[in-house]
Amino acid sequence: MNIQQLKPERVMHYFFEIASIPHGSKNCSQITDYCIKFAKKFSLKYYTDNAGNVVIYKDATNGYEGAPTVILQGHLDMVCQKSDDKNIDFHTTGVEVCVADDYLYANGTTLGGDNGIAVAMILSILEDENIKHPAIEAVFTTDEEIGMIGAGRLDMSVLNGKLMINIDSEEERTVTVSCAGGSEVSATLPLYLNKKSGYAVAIHLQGLQGGHSGVEINSGRVNSNVLAGRYLNYLNDILPFDIISINGGDKGNAITNSTKIEILTENLDEFCEILNEYNKIVCAEICVKEPNFSPIISWDDKVMEYSVFSSRQKSDIIYLLNCIPNGIQQMSAEVDGLVETSLNLGIVSTCMDSVSILSTLRSNKVSSLSALEEKVKLFLSKICCNVKTSGFYPPWEYKSDSILRNKYIETFEKMYGFKPKIEAIHAGLECGVFASKIQDLDCIAIGPDLFDVHTVNEKLSISSTQRVYNVLLKLLENLK
Repeated sequence: MNIQQLKPERVMHYFFEIASIPHGSKNCSQITDYCIKFAKKFSLKYYTDNAGNVVIYKDATNGYEGAPTVILQGHLDMVCQKSDDKNIDFHTTGVEVCVADDYLYANGTTLGGDNGIAVAMILSILEDENIKHPAIEAVFTTDEEIGMIGAGRLDMSVLNGKLMINIDSEEERTVTVSCAGGSEVSATLPLYLNKKSGYAVAIHLQGLQGGHSGVEINSGRVNSNVLAGRYLNYLNDILPFDIISINGGDKGNAITNSTKIEILTENLDEFCEILNEYNKIVCAEICVKEPNFSPIISWDDKVMEYSVFSSRQKSDIIYLLNCIPNGIQQMSAEVDGLVETSLNLGIVSTCMDSVSILSTLRSNKVSSLSALEEKVKLFLSKICCNVKTSGFYPPWEYKSDSILRNKYIETFEKMYGFKPKIEAIHAGLECGVFASKIQDLDCIAIGPDLFDVHTVNEKLSISSTQRVYNVLLKLLENLK
């Protein structure tokens, strides 16, 4: 494959380079170094900090010296998900980008179009001496996907711009003007294990779609951790068993698509027969919204001794997974069709001496987010666990008099003959962090068409990337 045939050529060049660099959340040092080397190569002033954020400065071109400075912004990290049969170490290996018709996708992993395409577009602009533009402050932040940590730690005093274009939206025909804030609530349940003998049975709930816990929370996609709780509760009413372990998900902001439960039973044949019948019931129920759901049952034919949860902890886990709030909690009264408040049980993990869970909370209102945090903490107070709230980031509220929004809509309409849709979203964007720290910031979020982000089915439209890039260049030219 000759990537030089893909357009826009330099954007695609940088995107493929970025994809080849490991840059999952909490693993951004190599991509940070890459951006610094870029700045040095083109003799551009830059700033970096202990969080790995990078700001690259480029002076205005001739005739734009008096125009207001523009912040171009994207994040460096990606959500690293892989298919069950993919063998990859995301800490040391980048993703393999493939091309099919008009789309880029990755071989068995997430693509990282969210948000590598933003970084690629911005680097291409910084490189090009033929583009007309005001002074640019290119801001690349780290660990956006795990709570906007980099943006939260960035010293905003290094920025002078009051206009910001965030390139972390996922629909070409949309300009985003407001987003949700969020936080995380985690709980750790200490384990007091007992030794028991029996047959080990593994229930692997797999093949679910998963997806972004903000964008896809109203899609009806099934969370495998929640489904695992349902399985455990059903089985608990029929046959005695013990829990060896339960593990599902590794990202709080992804709807979990795979959970594995290990169970100990003394009645192997009867247990598996009941389990198979229940699989059929669940498959029939969710087949329309989850057509690829394919639970797998495996077992050991030999009776062996295992460490299992105490009866109290088994009861607590079944209660927690079945009753913890999950999904949509409130729809917006102001924006038709907008999910205002939601949460997602993204991680359940069994370690040597504890079980941990992590829920990601979102709301377009600070007060609703705070109330949801308290609700989850109150729920968790009924079981023996240690609870922690972290990762807060503020919502981005709608600005009625946005000059930048109006200029973008005008530019888009002149180029393509129709106006983009103005949208508020339930997903989180770093615009909220910047707007909370930079007084009177006027910002928009744009981006090319991306599909199934945070999943192994993620793909990026090449032609859409070309169009959005062209609009961005023309917008910069018009900001005079």
